Amino acid sequence: MSKQELVEIVAEKAELSKAAAARAVDAVFEGVTTGLKKEGKVTLVGFGTFSAKRRAAREGINPLTKEPLKIPAKTVASFKAGSKLKDALN
Repeated sequence: MSKQELVEIVAEKAELSKAAAARAVDAVFEGVTTGLKKEGKVTLVGFGTFSAKRRAAREGINPLTKEPLKIPAKTVASFKAGSKLKDALN
């Protein structure tokens, strides 16, 4: 599903214009991003938990040249589905 398809669903379900729904979807994404930066975790009860995890630096191999290379440490986003989301998918 694309972001535009999500906006259309939100607009229909919440009885909003597509422009208002797009602003709402953008606000949710911005809120999750801000929460991850500040707190390192965003929990949406029943839906799931977004968390920021630190990935350590490691050695890798360039698949074209087969030469070793260093992959720097970085922070990545992680998601764990909540019980209601898991049940909805079964």
